[in-house]
Amino acid sequence: MRIDILLDAAPDRVVARARELAELGVDGLFTFEGRHDVFVSLAAVAPSVPTDLMTNVAIALPRSPLHAAHAAYDLQLLSGGRFRLGLGSQIRPHIEKRYGTAWSRPAARLGEFVSATKAILTAWQTGTALDFRGEFTTHTFMPPTFDPGPNPLGIPPVLMGGLGPIMVRTAAEVADGLLVMPFNTETHFRERTLRAVRAGLDRSGRDPDSFAIVPQVMAAIGTTAAELDGADAGVRRLIAFYGSTPAYAPVLAVEGRAELQGRLNTLSKQGAVARMSELIDDALLSAIAVRGTPEQCAAQIRRRFGGAADRVCVYFPGYTPNPEHIAALAAELHREDSFRGLPDSATARHRSDRDRNPA
Repeated sequence: MRIDILLDAAPDRVVARARELAELGVDGLFTFEGRHDVFVSLAAVAPSVPTDLMTNVAIALPRSPLHAAHAAYDLQLLSGGRFRLGLGSQIRPHIEKRYGTAWSRPAARLGEFVSATKAILTAWQTGTALDFRGEFTTHTFMPPTFDPGPNPLGIPPVLMGGLGPIMVRTAAEVADGLLVMPFNTETHFRERTLRAVRAGLDRSGRDPDSFAIVPQVMAAIGTTAAELDGADAGVRRLIAFYGSTPAYAPVLAVEGRAELQGRLNTLSKQGAVARMSELIDDALLSAIAVRGTPEQCAAQIRRRFGGAADRVCVYFPGYTPNPEHIAALAAELHREDSFRGLPDSATARHRSDRDRNPA
């Protein structure tokens, strides 16, 4: 199983951090749209760091598909063909109040955005006329002056983030893969996420082997009580933050904790961060995150996602793990027994990717 790690550094320090992580044996690095631009850091590290690179995620709705296509095309060139474009929708308050743009029908908008971005990339690659006419965006004009032509490294995959059944189903209809949200549990993933993926693939008539599922998981990793206490505290804070948002209530409901979302939401409006974390007990922490030594975390990741995914994105929220623990986690996930339980096609894809781009 391949492992991607969050590239957690400001742009002026990102190259050094990326090299440190690459030396630990991880397969890929990803950025998210937080305190810094989601593309700039990847552009900085792409020419000199030999890992896979991905946005996880770039927020689509405030952007144009043309912007996303240009960024993906150029990062594919800079990285030597190791880039994946991950797109997401965000929730209404962020879109309207942080980005200052319109929000409506997020699954429909994001699905169309993905389709439009792929249409633009395909038109450049094949030389055919650009003719995308959607409900929310139209792209029918691409003079030669603005057409970069075929990318010698191919079209980068376009993946779509999702949690709810409509968004996940839409991803399976139009995207090259699904980025599974980190606020998730094994039960929710197996019973709801995979069911929605199957529904989307059935509706579109697509081959399941052509669709990647890339889970994201929070990890509280350590080998001493002190390390685990610090890791637990960081993960609890992020789980509480996610759990206060109504969009994540279905995950809590699956675990029999539906009432918790309202309590967390009330405390978040009061700024009572410490009290929010106190509501995340050990059982819920272990259901959403993985926790323990590197070997224990790897075993939990394989149990949760085996048979459905052959790579995983790992977060270490609110704390900095011992680099040796990251290296041990990567080595454990790379072991041949990590392939047990994976479909033959997924195993073959992983080995083929690893041979082309060894970590």
